[in-house]
Amino acid sequence: QVQLVESGGGLVQPGGSLRLSCAASGSIFNIYAMYWYRQAPGKQRELVATITSGGNTNYADSVKDRFTISRDNGKNTVYLQMIRLKHEDTANYYCYAVIQVIGGSPRNYWGQGTQVTVSS
Repeated sequence: QVQLVESGGGLVQPGGSLRLSCAASGSIFNIYAMYWYRQAPGKQRELVATITSGGNTNYADSVKDRFTISRDNGKNTVYLQMIRLKHEDTANYYCYAVIQVIGGSPRNYWGQGTQVTVSS
């Protein structure tokens, strides 16, 4: 079975920075695209950033030039570097990945989420 475990969330002041990590574990054969989503209270979950297996990235307009997604394929880990954080970035951040386990077909997996709170 595959697990995605996020870490790095917390409380930060406006203008501050945080780095989220999401590590995949299990009998992994290949990891395709990896994503960060977020969900604020009372709002729908939204896509924040995407990175393909080849390293191509894409961002929501609201986080462009402030967030950077990256991955370490050797560690099966995706990162989200967030700078110049704003109150509206407050949300639970979720990792999502398309993963193929040994002997299986690609499937979608979600992490459990990590809370980011931007407040003074």
